[in-house]
Amino acid sequence: MKWGRFLSFLLIVCVIIGLTAGTSFQLWRGVRLGLDLQGGFDLLYKIESTPSTGPVTQKGVQAVLQAVQMRVDSLGVSSPIIDLEKAGGQNEVRVQLAGQFNQQNAENVIGKTAQLRIYGPKPKVVSGKTVPGQYVVDKSNLLLTGKDLKSDAHYSQNQLGQNVIDLTFKNKKKWAQVTKKYLNKPVYTYLNGKLLTSATIDSIISNGQTQLSGPTSGPDAFTPQYCQTLSKELNAGALPYPLKLISSNSVGPSLGFASLKATMWAGLAAIIIIFLFMIVFYRMAGLIADLALVAYGYLTLGTFSGMHVVLTLSGLAALVLGIGMAVDANIITYERIKDEVRNGRSIQSAVIAGNRRAMRAIIDANATTFIAGGVMYWFGHGDIRGFAIALMISIVISMLTAVLLSRAMLLLFTKSNIVKRPWWYGVRKGGAKS
Repeated sequence: MKWGRFLSFLLIVCVIIGLTAGTSFQLWRGVRLGLDLQGGFDLLYKIESTPSTGPVTQKGVQAVLQAVQMRVDSLGVSSPIIDLEKAGGQNEVRVQLAGQFNQQNAENVIGKTAQLRIYGPKPKVVSGKTVPGQYVVDKSNLLLTGKDLKSDAHYSQNQLGQNVIDLTFKNKKKWAQVTKKYLNKPVYTYLNGKLLTSATIDSIISNGQTQLSGPTSGPDAFTPQYCQTLSKELNAGALPYPLKLISSNSVGPSLGFASLKATMWAGLAAIIIIFLFMIVFYRMAGLIADLALVAYGYLTLGTFSGMHVVLTLSGLAALVLGIGMAVDANIITYERIKDEVRNGRSIQSAVIAGNRRAMRAIIDANATTFIAGGVMYWFGHGDIRGFAIALMISIVISMLTAVLLSRAMLLLFTKSNIVKRPWWYGVRKGGAKS
């Protein structure tokens, strides 16, 4: 008996069991659940063309998707799903947001554009005569728009305790020239077509910064919540085409949790049956395969959590499919080992030869499934892509655990000579050397 190899084998077993028992719960909590498992909102927008925007082009559609992505990101929603759909020759954008948040706020931020325009003044004329020191808005003199802003608008309070929005213009020199030209004169700030302020510039601003303040009462009052929403709209930038909200559906989590619960129970029952099957038919080798399956589940959860993969029902199906492929890989290997033992090889020689003979078949099977997953990801959308990603991750981890880890553990155990009878590897008595 070689204690060094056996202790190495025991060390691997302890690491697998210790990590799984100690950190699996934290890993599971770090996995993000999709719309079908935790509920959320499903929003469908139609991209509309107007006389001012012209017909919808492919380049414009991509710009819309990019703008929508920025707006959703500003909501802080984890892993949203944004898809372009074609319906009756129309371009539609479907946005699925998982989790609990303010639906009205999300609809406003995604579908609306905060149109900011700053106009210059012109002298006030009464009865054909200019009134000294008095000005009115000159809408033919557009100074700056929301496109000139950096995406760093944020809510704050000024020295008077008023709710304001801090803005920074991209071109500091341009804003400095505006403040220099209209020093001691008013500039008129319009937001969504409404006059917001007609503040008089009392100094030249060279750092590109300014503040928006507004009414303290009424529907557009500058409350903290209104300022925060408005900041997000300003940061999201302009949409190349207007978006019309077609449908807005709230998806409750009850169906998802019920499905998740049922899937978890089914998965647990399947895993118990698989573990018993492997132990009954392959005994010690089957137990090693079961430990490799535990490592597979742990690493898959860790990968999902680390890569921020959104787990949906289809992703769970891919996870279970990966378990099946991992079991297949072990069964193919063990049957090859049993064949080698029946052919008269020793246990150690049979393990080495069986692993080598099984490797080609395992790689071929996993490679073809991985290619299928890649094709689904390339051509699919939504849940199909999610399934493809989960499937490909499962295959890679399956290869690492069911092939490399399981093989290493089996070789260590075999070379330790802790057991010598072929019975421990599922080989019936006779036709084998011990």
